[in-house]
Amino acid sequence: MEDLLIAIDHRDPAWIAIAFAFGLLFKQLKLPPMVGFLVAGFILHLIGIEGDSFLRAIADLGVTLLLFTIGLKLRIGSLLKPEIWASTSLHMLGSIILTVIFLLSLGSLGLFAFDGIEFSTAVLIAFALSFSSTVFAVKMLEDRASLTSHFGQIAIGVLVLQDIVAVVFLAASAGKVPSIWALALFGLIPGRFLLHKFLEWSGHKELLTLFGFVLALGGASLFELVGMKGDLGALVVGVLISNHNKAKELANTLLSFKEVFLVGFFLTIGLTGLPTWETAISALLLLLLIPFKTVMFFRLFTLFRVRSRASTLASLSLGNYSEFGLIVAAIAISSGWLSSQWLTIIAITVSASFVLASPFSLMADNIYQSYQKFLKRFESAKRLSGDGDIGLHGHSILVFGMGRIGSAVYDEMHDQVDGQILGIDLDDRVVERHIKKGRNVITGDASNPEFWSRVQHHESDIHLILLAMPNREANIRAAEQLREHGYKGPLVATAKYGDDVEKLLDAQIDEVYNIYEEAGTGTANQMQKFLMFPREDTPDQIKA
Repeated sequence: MEDLLIAIDHRDPAWIAIAFAFGLLFKQLKLPPMVGFLVAGFILHLIGIEGDSFLRAIADLGVTLLLFTIGLKLRIGSLLKPEIWASTSLHMLGSIILTVIFLLSLGSLGLFAFDGIEFSTAVLIAFALSFSSTVFAVKMLEDRASLTSHFGQIAIGVLVLQDIVAVVFLAASAGKVPSIWALALFGLIPGRFLLHKFLEWSGHKELLTLFGFVLALGGASLFELVGMKGDLGALVVGVLISNHNKAKELANTLLSFKEVFLVGFFLTIGLTGLPTWETAISALLLLLLIPFKTVMFFRLFTLFRVRSRASTLASLSLGNYSEFGLIVAAIAISSGWLSSQWLTIIAITVSASFVLASPFSLMADNIYQSYQKFLKRFESAKRLSGDGDIGLHGHSILVFGMGRIGSAVYDEMHDQVDGQILGIDLDDRVVERHIKKGRNVITGDASNPEFWSRVQHHESDIHLILLAMPNREANIRAAEQLREHGYKGPLVATAKYGDDVEKLLDAQIDEVYNIYEEAGTGTANQMQKFLMFPREDTPDQIKA
């Protein structure tokens, strides 16, 4: 213990305290605490403080855990879809061309750091800025409980393919290829059977948490040993066990650790270098490209038949610059391809892009609602598979969110309403699992206005709806959608925390139950009173 304390610089606790203070401040401003962490790093940076090995180690661990948990929720098949691989490829190409033209134009005007910029330098900088931040985008998707949504999976698919391009660049820039032993990594595929067994034997508490760290760090170390990017190893190992029924539990177990360690990552982004007026203004000019980058994502997604809302939300999640740009800059500077000032410029650009993108990502639904008519003009008349009409006719109860509580309610109420109950979940894998068990479940997102536009029947016999989604905001948005579409019947919701209850009740939800106080069966019993003593205005109709 004494050795560990010696390894920690006396300033580290102070930095963490400052990060907490700014995170708390930005939370009060209705912005993600993550933005506060970035600003804290920026301010520490401006007063001349530099990051140390402890902070960098914490940041690296946070990113490794993040990529591991992404793998736990990733669907490999989605990467093979045209809306993923084609959009990613075309966007990177288009982004590089646009950025090169922009940089050379600024260079011809003799502005700041761009004065006299060469074509090869412009291409390298454009490549560094063609990526979107995996850490930022996934964090925003997690805060919205949208990782498994359609637009969330599109965004993650794009990020994963970009990471693969990053691995290729790192290998090429280092002048080496992966070791011949890298072929042995294919042995992990049949070996996942053993990983599944250990996952089962680990139980539900400290052993499961410890095994998660073993998998994440072990996968990263294994890939590093054979000359490949360690973060990719953590992602791959996560994917190998993603189809296990304990994968979601493992991801939730690691959530708190990942959140804490990522604070170090956001602090280090702001502590990269000391800015000057010239580098700061040069960085601000590069931010002008972000709207074009976002619009390009949107147009490509809609061309590949993604609905306008999903395209908008995915594009706003990806409308930022990546921390990978710092790695590219560092490699280029060490190789003599770039001057040292570009590391500072790109560090400021990446940090500022997070601050700029955060409120837009947070208000994505409102932005779409404001410009819905215009954005829908770009939709394709053809629909992607699984994006067709939805029929609710013949069901008296809807359960949104088929997790532990939703499933328990479904089973308890099924026989009492003669099977006229329908479960709805936004995760395709959850839906498939329930269908195999004989439950009537479909894919859908109640918080998505387009879900209701897909409802086939103009009239339904819905008597009761349970909102059992894991995120409070998702339940509130779903309640708003239901009321807007004419549903006036009973709405029951679940809450994780005591302070969520009042906010859910304010959203015209009739009954709210804390999941730590009410089991699924208990909630179902409470719901029965609505069926036994229906209000005067039920059954109600939901307008499509």
